[in-house]
Amino acid sequence: MSLTRLSTVVLDAPDAHALADFYMRLLGYVKRAEEPDWVLIGPSYGGTALAFETERLYTPPVWPAGPGDQRMMMHLDIEVDDLASETARALAEGARLAEYQPQEHVRVFFDPAGHPFCLWVHTHEKHGRRRPRHTRHATNNRATQ
Repeated sequence: MSLTRLSTVVLDAPDAHALADFYMRLLGYVKRAEEPDWVLIGPSYGGTALAFETERLYTPPVWPAGPGDQRMMMHLDIEVDDLASETARALAEGARLAEYQPQEHVRVFFDPAGHPFCLWVHTHEKHGRRRPRHTRHATNNRATQ
C-alpha cells in the first residue's frame, strides 16, 4: 500500500489572499505558494497546510444553524495555551466572536469570510484530554458545525 497522508485543508472564500493573510497572522504560518485565486500557507517547519481558494459565489455558513440556513461542512479546532489572551489576539486580527458559546474552555469565532473556528485550551479531566464538543444547547445534542 502506498503512503497516504492529509497534506492540506482547503477553504473557499470570497478573497483567498485576504483570508490567507488572516490565518497567517493568527497561526504564525508562512506563505508556501500562491496563484491569483489560490494561496497555500503552513508552518515554516512543514506539516499540514491550509489553502484558500477564491470562490466568488461563496456563502458563509450560519452557526448554530437553523432550518434552511447554510450549514458549515467543517471547522478548524485550534488548541491554545491561554484562552483569554488568544481570544483577545484573534479579535484584534479580525475574527468575530460567536454569540453562542457552548463550553467554558472553548471559544467559537468566525473568520473574516464567516467560517467558524474554535480556540480551545487543554484541560485535564477524569478520563483524559478534554476535546471541544460543539453543542447547540445545554444538552448533549451535536450542532452541525
